[in-house]
Amino acid sequence: MLLASIFLLVGFILLIKGADFLVDGAASMAKGMGISSLVIGLTVVAFGTSAPEFVVNLISSFNGKTDLAVGNILGSNIANTLLILGVAALIYPIDVKESTIWKELPFSLLAVVVLFVVANDIMLDGAISSQLTRSEGLSMLLFFVIFTVYIYEMAKQGKVDNGLDGPIEERPPWINGSLIVIGLIGLTIGGKWIVDGAVFFAEHFGMSEAFIGLTVVAIGTSLPELATASMAAYRKHPDMVVGGVIGSNIFNILWVLALSSSIRPLPFSEDLNQDITVVVLVTFLLFLAMLRGGAPNKIVRWEGASFIFLYVVYVGYLFVRG
Repeated sequence: MLLASIFLLVGFILLIKGADFLVDGAASMAKGMGISSLVIGLTVVAFGTSAPEFVVNLISSFNGKTDLAVGNILGSNIANTLLILGVAALIYPIDVKESTIWKELPFSLLAVVVLFVVANDIMLDGAISSQLTRSEGLSMLLFFVIFTVYIYEMAKQGKVDNGLDGPIEERPPWINGSLIVIGLIGLTIGGKWIVDGAVFFAEHFGMSEAFIGLTVVAIGTSLPELATASMAAYRKHPDMVVGGVIGSNIFNILWVLALSSSIRPLPFSEDLNQDITVVVLVTFLLFLAMLRGGAPNKIVRWEGASFIFLYVVYVGYLFVRG
């Protein structure tokens, strides 16, 4: 058990630092090739923030641990909304842009509704089993293309941040190549150790893979977003926080989960419909928090504390559910 705990912890460190090195090296290499910071932010940086979830999902699906893969995505989205936004709002009240309320947030809700529809073959079609097929994964990727085009057009108009913190340092190609290779190695090894450690704990304590994916793995892969959101709130740039969280939620479903199922179909457990329902409810809760009277377009500290409390309640419910 001690060895599994060490593997899990070191796996998270390798995963997060691997994504860091990959983004750093790839951004510098792209800058050296004359690619704009805007395009780098929308591609390299966007992929880098989703890399932990993607690697864990890819390894889980290839190992046949599909509940772990889907649970990781749903758990990450719930943690993003309740835990990360809650912590950030406690640090500093979060301002929310109109486009986030009326465009990005509804798109995030659409993503999870699409997931519910394509995953529930038993409920909707009377099939023998439910799964995310390759064709459904490719269909979800088309939604992701639409979202990417929308973000690109918004960024060109200066309405969204490009995801880059300061100027990109240009380095010799061999250094950038080394950073990319090290990053990919860290992501691969870290992702494998996380999956192996999570499966061990699930089997040892009699917990389901979905439970481990919804809690330990989901929080671990959301650590980069937590660090980014907390720092943005601390530096009093709270307008970046909500956009980053909602963007991550959309990426997780329409990019990570869609691409995972495009590579290999993912069987879907109907028990996870409860967690899809939680994602829908917390998205509506976030929408209401942004529109409520007194301080519209803002998430204040008491709401942040409420979000954290609700997340603790949700995790407690998962323990009871097993």
